[in-house]
Order: sequence, then C-alpha cells, then structure tokens
Amino acid sequence: MESEKFSLPDEGKTILLAELFKNFGDPTRIRIMYALYSDEICVNELAEKLNMTQSAISHQLRILKQNRLIKGRREGKLILYSLSDEHVRTLLSVGMEHVSE
Repeated sequence: MESEKFSLPDEGKTILLAELFKNFGDPTRIRIMYALYSDEICVNELAEKLNMTQSAISHQLRILKQNRLIKGRREGKLILYSLSDEHVRTLLSVGMEHVSE
C-alpha cells in the first residue's frame, strides 16, 4: 500500500496550532467550553453551573475569546457566550472520544 504524500505545515501555522491546543490544556477552560457546547450562557449562569466566581469565569472567557474559541452576543445588558463554531465542538468531541477509549 502506497502512503499518501504529507507535507509539514509552515512554522507560522504550527505555532498557531500549538497556541490553540494550549487552551485545551486547562481543565477550567475545557469545563467552560463543555458548558457552552449546546447553549448560550451568561457569566452568572456559568459561574453558578461550574461553582466558580464570576471573576474567575470572566478571566477564562477573555482568554477563550482572544483565541476565537468562543464568541459573545449582547442581549440587553447581558452578554451570552457560545462556542465560536462547529470546529470547536468537533475538537471537544474527538478529544473526549480519544480519552474515553
């Protein structure tokens, strides 16, 4: 069987990918992303659901948002957070599948 040709990505892309995966190295961020897996949730609800302070949640949300893993949508005075796209859901699902084997 002939192996498929594979070329290494350029250094810039590998740095971006490593930065992306750093976010998945923090259990708190994983818990937040799972809480947002199928729902839009505000900071107060996340803090209650994860039994954390609003300040701690806000800090982690800021990091996740900077790395484009989540997004926020303003509704009146509230900001509702959700996963940024289907790619993030896929990364979470595949990762959980891998560790569950």
